[in-house]
Amino acid sequence: MTSVLVLNGPNLGRLGVREPEVYGSATLADLTAAATQWGRDLALDVEVRQTDDEAELVGWLHAAVDDRTHVVLNPAAFTHYSYALRDAAAQVTEAGLLLVEVHLSNPLAREAFRHLSVIGPIATGTVAGFGFDSYRLALAAIAARL
Repeated sequence: MTSVLVLNGPNLGRLGVREPEVYGSATLADLTAAATQWGRDLALDVEVRQTDDEAELVGWLHAAVDDRTHVVLNPAAFTHYSYALRDAAAQVTEAGLLLVEVHLSNPLAREAFRHLSVIGPIATGTVAGFGFDSYRLALAAIAARL
């Protein structure tokens, strides 16, 4: 079974509490359960992780390259300015692995500072604006490309 890491950046551990009008009322535990099931349905072994620590997220991307693991990445606030994360994510795609950037909301429909993604240009693709379904669609895209 193909492994996929679903990596989540800062503040996503606050799902269900933080701005439910934007991010919904479901929690990270709900997302983990859903993504794991979607993975099973697609013959993918999905592991969901979340951190508020940029260095930890970079380390996970390095490990994905070393372990030959595809990645679904919600970089959250790091989307807009983290060149360290961008460079680590680029190593994923440079290694011939799939990396799908996801967002619960549509950053282009929000504040102007959210319109720039330093991750999007190096990602295999981006799915945004569909809530938790953004993750389901990203996993389906990975399964379809394998």
